[in-house]
Amino acid sequence: MLFRKTQDLIGNTPLLEIQGFDLPNNSKIFAKLEMFNPGGSIKDRLGVKLIKAAFDKGLINKNTTIIEPTAGNTGIGLALAAQEFGLRVVFTVSEKFSQEKQELMKALGAELIFTPTEKGMIGAIEKAQSLAEEIKNSYIPMQFENQANPLTYYETLGPEIIKDMEGQVITSFVAGAGSGGTFIGTAAYLKENNSATRTTIVEPEGSILGGGAAHGHKTEGIGMEFIPKFLDKTLIDHVYTISDDEAFYYVKQLAAKNGLFVGSSSGAAFAACLREAKELPEGSTIITIFPDSSERYLSKKIYQ
Repeated sequence: MLFRKTQDLIGNTPLLEIQGFDLPNNSKIFAKLEMFNPGGSIKDRLGVKLIKAAFDKGLINKNTTIIEPTAGNTGIGLALAAQEFGLRVVFTVSEKFSQEKQELMKALGAELIFTPTEKGMIGAIEKAQSLAEEIKNSYIPMQFENQANPLTYYETLGPEIIKDMEGQVITSFVAGAGSGGTFIGTAAYLKENNSATRTTIVEPEGSILGGGAAHGHKTEGIGMEFIPKFLDKTLIDHVYTISDDEAFYYVKQLAAKNGLFVGSSSGAAFAACLREAKELPEGSTIITIFPDSSERYLSKKIYQ
């Protein structure tokens, strides 16, 4: 199939049945492999939507500087989308995130401004807001507040999953949450298709959804220090909290048993799927998301 531009490659990623594990209750687990997007993660979908929505609403023009606080993948997705329009992009990034994601953002033309690890994502947000006051004709899409975030996945990921499953009943949807957009948008679509589908969020230890205190964790791309405005809690049937050790264990297992190179958020999602399978009826079908690959976390010694 012939494509004319890189951005047209975004979406329609494979949905893979995970093999090689003794799954509880003869369940089946299917994972959407989002590392097959051109920028290497699920956030390519979001980057395109945020830029196009801003143009459609007259919030930006061809001379606007895009500023965004990001853990890396949203930055990569935004930089990829911005290339099409020749936009300048500036990202505020906590120093704790992987070197590989920093280099990929730079390769796409982004300017990076680092914030202290101990200030987490809130520190990156505060720095982005400060920069927006300094830089004329600038715009912060602000993935944590922008309704285009969950809408992205309601319009793309949800329909793709239903299409891919070819009429099979989805018992449960299990996915990690960082901004929460992927989970909320996809869960809403799947519940509209079948209200009986159970929708479950995955978080690392140190995230606040499950009621614990916020603190640092090694699992990247998921976890909340605050509750985003669009997080509709009526769509959350359950929350699994997964330790860094468990997430990294299943990163290794998925490589060894399925030949899948996935990031730590995927390891956490799979660990949660195994817990979920124990709670579901015999022969249940679980859908999950593997947001990115392990190759952007090798500096974090993800396989050691």
